[in-house]
Amino acid sequence: MKKLYGMLRRYMTRHPRRYAVLGVLLAGVLICSIVMHPSIAGASATTRLLPIYCVQRDNKAVSLTFDAAWGNEDTQLLIDILGRYNVKATFFLVGEWADKFPESVKALSDAGMEIMNHSDTHPHCASLSAEEIAAELNACNDKIEAITGVRPQYFRCPYGEYDDNVIAAVTGIGMTAIQWDVDSLDWKDLSAAEIQSRVTSKVQPGSIVLFHNAALHTPEALPGIIEYLIQNGYSIVPVSELLLQGSYTIDHTGRQCPA
Repeated sequence: MKKLYGMLRRYMTRHPRRYAVLGVLLAGVLICSIVMHPSIAGASATTRLLPIYCVQRDNKAVSLTFDAAWGNEDTQLLIDILGRYNVKATFFLVGEWADKFPESVKALSDAGMEIMNHSDTHPHCASLSAEEIAAELNACNDKIEAITGVRPQYFRCPYGEYDDNVIAAVTGIGMTAIQWDVDSLDWKDLSAAEIQSRVTSKVQPGSIVLFHNAALHTPEALPGIIEYLIQNGYSIVPVSELLLQGSYTIDHTGRQCPA
């Protein structure tokens, strides 16, 4: 080791310029290795594409949303409950569900509910190509438009699953992906009291609340949730009225914010 150190010192003394160049090159290699380290590179990577989870609002407005993919046990009951309070909600429908229950799609539309897209076959969209995703959305849109006369603008990912490819494909056909920030977990067959407690403890101005049209205790929980919201000064509006219009940004939590 001492011999190697001595040789290096003699080289530095005889060839100072070469040593300086070598030092610069070594420093560059070191900097590159640091920057390209996964923990650093990840921090500077392109921001992930997100759906809208909630909206930054100055007023106390919220949206109640219902996914319809499988059963149809309580759709009319939900329409009746919402109508009792003059509440307009947003229903995200699967195209195959619309095929099975066109009369319910018509009933939702006639009741003034907002009807949007939940895919055609309820696939795992992250496993599909952009072209396959577009085909899913367009097929569902065609079915809903044929019944209601209105083509959906908003889409909710089946299972709530998405990646950059999914969101890019959705926006690529002029639609907007909508998630939620308050999950009632009604699909887990929670009791009505548990569903009501979850929603009322988590809701805030700009929230989008997730329910399902065929969950066991949702009709029982819904009146108490609506009454809580009204008593606490909330207005309940469809998603299209909750969202900000014009230029906006989506922060790292999925909150839609004014640009």
